[in-house]
Amino acid sequence: MADALKIGIAGLGTVGASLARILTTRSNELAITCGRAIEITAVTARDRSRDRGVDLSRAEWFVSPEEMAEKADIDVFVELMGGAEGAADRSVRAALSRGLHVVTANKALLARCGVELAAIAEEKGVLLNFEAAVAGGIPVIKALRESLTGNTISRIYGIMNGTCNYILTRMEKEGLSFEACLKEAQRLGYAEADPTFDIEGNDTAHKLAILTTLAFGTQIAADQIYLEGISNISIEDIHAAADLGYRIKLLGVAQRTESGIEQRVHPTMVPHDSVIAQVDGVTNAVAIESDILGELLMVGPGAGGNATASAVLGDIADIAKSRPGAQRVPVLGKPAATLEVYQQAKMQSHEGGYFIRLTVLDRAGVFANVATQMAQNGISLESIVQRANGGSASDAKTIILVTHATMEDSVRKAVAGIKGGNYLSGEPQVIRIERPKAL
Repeated sequence: MADALKIGIAGLGTVGASLARILTTRSNELAITCGRAIEITAVTARDRSRDRGVDLSRAEWFVSPEEMAEKADIDVFVELMGGAEGAADRSVRAALSRGLHVVTANKALLARCGVELAAIAEEKGVLLNFEAAVAGGIPVIKALRESLTGNTISRIYGIMNGTCNYILTRMEKEGLSFEACLKEAQRLGYAEADPTFDIEGNDTAHKLAILTTLAFGTQIAADQIYLEGISNISIEDIHAAADLGYRIKLLGVAQRTESGIEQRVHPTMVPHDSVIAQVDGVTNAVAIESDILGELLMVGPGAGGNATASAVLGDIADIAKSRPGAQRVPVLGKPAATLEVYQQAKMQSHEGGYFIRLTVLDRAGVFANVATQMAQNGISLESIVQRANGGSASDAKTIILVTHATMEDSVRKAVAGIKGGNYLSGEPQVIRIERPKAL
């Protein structure tokens, strides 16, 4: 049997502690599966005294992750601290430059400087694995880097944030407001004390940027994603969607168009009978549309100690099974130097159906004006529903429109025209509709 693979873990929070326990309790099984033992020989964490439910007394403790990356007797540096800058960035660069393999779950770091890190890893002939950075325990990175080789991918999309999916699921199934569901998510630990990063779509955007690069061979462009969160989704939207045969999900979508690559994160209506619509709670799902395989949907736990640790362990096992001098799979699917410059497709080029909710004053001619704005912008309506706001003393009414396939720019112009009519009560709600090809 080959010499043991020596692991250094930076960060012993929920994921790091779970990983340490699995490596310790299943050491014999892993040695047989990987053809060599895997040993934790170095660790670093902010609090050394904390009980993590695993004996790490044999591992050498380091004051900082940078020191561990530079001096520890290890083969693999496992970064589980998080953060796009600071210690995570410095220590990962130090480890790669030293010729160590790196495993990370840090999507923010990869979204910011993944191409640079990939170039260092390829120059040094080491692996930079990051399965846990996107969709937790779902093996979507491996699928894109290896399993789908030869396929031309046209679109990739999915539910990539468990916090948002949990909130939207609770709103629909229990009729609770967004605010109530958010508080419950925070109480259960699904949402942070400051949930902005999750609910405004930033977390999904980081993950989508990584998937886009793997799917289309372009440089990472996390700052060129159209972004909307779920904080403006009301229980009225949830109910209206259900009445029309849809469910609302926060989706990250990337697709190739004639003008470039389109990346967008926003609330989306999906048909109630589609598979992705059935993905509830904190579960994640990623769908890939390609020319050879067709459509593939992967569903599984998107977060949590064991799910993320499982993905990290898979990356470590791949390194344990690899042999010196063997051909390495490029970090981002293609060698970093060959990644294409990202060409952003304008959001206005997106074509699809739209849900539009308007709260209007009950005046003569309002309905006709709305219809005129739609017609002037070439928008054909699939359905239109008018509702009185029951139980309210206000004379406001709700108009719900569902369009046939149309252009984003047309919808924006029509909504702007409606807003100029001085008969709206509140802001219009516009939600895109996705109709998966097969799922």
